[in-house]
Formats: sequence, structure tokens, C-alpha cells
Amino acid sequence: MVKELSENVYSQITALCKQGDEQSDAGNYEGAFRHYLDALKLLPENHQDWKAATWVYVAIGDVCFKGRKYDKAFQALANALKCPEGLGNPYIHLRLGQVQFERGNLTDAADELTRAYMGAGMDIFMEDDPKYLEFLETKIEL
Repeated sequence: MVKELSENVYSQITALCKQGDEQSDAGNYEGAFRHYLDALKLLPENHQDWKAATWVYVAIGDVCFKGRKYDKAFQALANALKCPEGLGNPYIHLRLGQVQFERGNLTDAADELTRAYMGAGMDIFMEDDPKYLEFLETKIEL
């Protein structure tokens, strides 16, 4: 069951995430991580019941991926999958596939990248390093 946050908590979370986005855009992934983590801490217990948790976990996964902290990125993205609208989200599967690739888990990488491709097509790969699409092309027929 998806629950709604109070307007006050939602506003605080979105403000912290906006600050995190600004830090990430500036290349300060540690600063962004701290803002996103603060936002996550504002969620009530059972984070996975809250839709906001999905995008906060994805944001954490993104900055950890960009900062090459692949184990932390994996943990955040795996949590995002368990949140509302997480499972089947092509972007989450793309990032998970990229993280698994970088961790050397190529079977899992292929699985997640295939899910991203099946959900969003080739376009989802166009803004990232072409090595992920090139890898996927060796695993499935595109």
C-alpha cells in the first residue's frame, strides 16, 4: 500500500533532494549523498511503503554510481526496487545493470540491462557510456 506524506515532510524532502541535485550537478557527489541521506531520514519507518523513498533511493544510487561507490549504489538501487513503482522501472534497472557491470557481476548486469532495454528501448542507453549498450549487444539481439 502506497502512503502519502504530510505536506510539510514532503516539502522538506523535496528541498533536500533539490540541494542534492545541485551538488550532484556540480560534481560534489559526497555533498549530494549527504542531502539525499538527510531526505531519506525524514521518511517514516518502513521506507519501502512510501513513493518518495523510490526517488530518494534512486538519487542516492545515482550519486554513488557517479562517485564510483558501486557497492553503495547497488544497495540504494536494490532498495529502490522494493519501493512503490520501483520494480520494472527501466531507469532503475539501467543503473543496476551499470553498477553490476562495474562490480564485475556480468550475468546480473546483462539481466538488468535487458530489463532496461525491454522497458524503454535503446534510447535509455543514449546518455551514458556506450560500453553498457555494447556489452548488452553481446548478450541479446537488439
